[in-house]
Amino acid sequence: MSATTPALAQVIKLTESLSALERVRLIEHLAATLENDVQSQEPPKRRSLYGILAEFGSAPSAEEIDEARAEMWKNFPREDI
Repeated sequence: MSATTPALAQVIKLTESLSALERVRLIEHLAATLENDVQSQEPPKRRSLYGILAEFGSAPSAEEIDEARAEMWKNFPREDI
């Protein structure tokens, strides 16, 4: 921090000596400045979802899905119910 930059305590002390109207104007100025700072920031980079399931290997083939489906439904409807 340079010698010309006031510390937060100094700024608070100076602000306390302002009138209510001057404090309101200060708050409006700070709000506008903060709004510009926030708008000028880049949004956070988002990770691509492409390949998120790559660790699980390739997807089952159509034949494997058909086999699993046939196995699940081979006893439907059950007679013992």
